[in-house]
Amino acid sequence: MNLPNLLTLLRLFLVPVIFYALARGFFAVALVIFFAAAITDALDGWIARHYHLQTRLGAVLDPVADKLLVVTTVITLTWLQRIPLWLTVAVISRDLLIVGGGLLYLLLIGKFSIHPTLLSKWNTALQFVVIVLVLLEASSRWQMPLLPVFVLVFVTAVASGGQYVWVWSRKAIAQDRASGQS
Repeated sequence: MNLPNLLTLLRLFLVPVIFYALARGFFAVALVIFFAAAITDALDGWIARHYHLQTRLGAVLDPVADKLLVVTTVITLTWLQRIPLWLTVAVISRDLLIVGGGLLYLLLIGKFSIHPTLLSKWNTALQFVVIVLVLLEASSRWQMPLLPVFVLVFVTAVASGGQYVWVWSRKAIAQDRASGQS
């Protein structure tokens, strides 16, 4: 097992720790642990690319760890009334669309590979930012205007979900045309 995969596994193991800290109201602890988990997300990909340590395991495990980290934290913060339900629905719906759409594409079309778009990367980064800001506000006396950030995450979640549908639809149409000409 290489270092990037170990960092990804660490992120997975931190998810229940973050949940526990949030459930107990230890927002500062959750903030520090979430921030550390976010750093492992940036580091594992960079190390894997820079040192040519990409693996099939890492390609599967990394997005799973990311989704579990974000979805678990967002659902818990919604349960604690720190993040609005409409934002959580958008974040989870986008993830379900990506996973479900990818599986459907694989079943109907065949070979499938997913490459995150720039908009998708921005959305993921903004999800991490909004979680950090919410945890920072919850663990301090700072009052932040979070609504604009919530709206930005919502808009990018909906837009990037739509972008995946568009890209996959175009690929499916092109592949259908190519197979019809053979």
